[in-house]
Amino acid sequence: MAYMKEVEGKRIHDPLHEKMAKPRCKLVRGPVIVGAGPSGLAAAACLKQRDVPSLILERADCIASTWQHRAYDRLRLHLPKQFCELPLMKFPKNFPTYPTKEDFVSYLQDYANHFDIQPVFNKTVVSAEFDQICGFWRVTTTGSEKEETEYVCQWLIVATGENAEEVVPQFEGMNQFDGTIAHTSVYKSGEKYSGKSVLVVGCGNSGMEVCLDLCGNNARPSLVVRDSVHVLPQQMLGTSTFGLSMWLLNWLPTRLVDHFLLLMSRLMLGDTSRFGLNRPEIGPLELKSKSGKTPVLDVGTLAKIRTGNIKVCKAVKRLTRHAVEFVDGKVENFDAIILATGYKSNVPSWLKESDMFSNKDGLPRKPFPNGWKGEGGLYSVGFTKRGLLGTSLDARKIAEDIESLWKRSLVKKI
Repeated sequence: MAYMKEVEGKRIHDPLHEKMAKPRCKLVRGPVIVGAGPSGLAAAACLKQRDVPSLILERADCIASTWQHRAYDRLRLHLPKQFCELPLMKFPKNFPTYPTKEDFVSYLQDYANHFDIQPVFNKTVVSAEFDQICGFWRVTTTGSEKEETEYVCQWLIVATGENAEEVVPQFEGMNQFDGTIAHTSVYKSGEKYSGKSVLVVGCGNSGMEVCLDLCGNNARPSLVVRDSVHVLPQQMLGTSTFGLSMWLLNWLPTRLVDHFLLLMSRLMLGDTSRFGLNRPEIGPLELKSKSGKTPVLDVGTLAKIRTGNIKVCKAVKRLTRHAVEFVDGKVENFDAIILATGYKSNVPSWLKESDMFSNKDGLPRKPFPNGWKGEGGLYSVGFTKRGLLGTSLDARKIAEDIESLWKRSLVKKI
């Protein structure tokens, strides 16, 4: 409470104080967690298990807003459910191997209810700064009515993740294009594109799956493949490719496992370069480890490319009123463009700290598995580029670390 008095004293003597509306100030017992997605929920659950209270601040009106508001209808987890569980709670046994979007949201809601996690919704964090004098974090939010609230805490957990903001590339002539241009964050299904010629920019898992969905809705999709890409079958030898890879890595070095995956992919999928899908020079697991770039797990898109139902195009050069010109000189007409260009971290826009997080990409500077902890009580969860498995690992480490500090502070009070 002494800190709260000091903060108030600073405001009173601040020359700008009289010109600005005074934000409400709340002292938080335990850490503040920014983000109520899977990462934030996992951190809160692991802390609760260790009897450490926490408070989640969430800019949206629900948990897992990306999954609830920004995911297309046919989305499923790309990995088997056992690799996507959050700490301390398994998926229901009756869930399919690859849970649907609705299944996963239901699981997250049950998870929050089970651990009695109650985020504060409609709170957008606009600034989080460590007060060097008092040793506390000052987290400023704006609410739905533009009201300001300042939360004061000893520990801050950044759980906004790698997918906080859409990546929207800028092409020459975008303003001239008469058709619709939309990011996959607002794409729900291909129904509205029936009978239309649609260009999908981006050949990751989302781009591939959107193309497949468009085919199923009688659209005519084309796929922009700008860089090399690894396409692997989702299943190998009767089991998931990911699960098989993880098992093989227990016995073999990464490069040998990569050779095996590429051999099996060649046998099962054929030579993907024939269809304009050139593979990187290094293997899929090595590439994932070095760059975080995830291989595409094919769920039927490649068959549609092989039969010509999905056309593969080079990178976009410019847009005109009705057409797209590609870097190889080809020009084609399109009714719509869908940007499957992914997401990025938004941490640099609100966290007033540059030691732990890079201002360039908004990710921890230290590579996995050492990026979960910074200085002054700062932590991160969900930035490992290793999906929900990485999230679970970080959440457990964070809870263990904060528990020891929490108990130490309780002993001092006694």
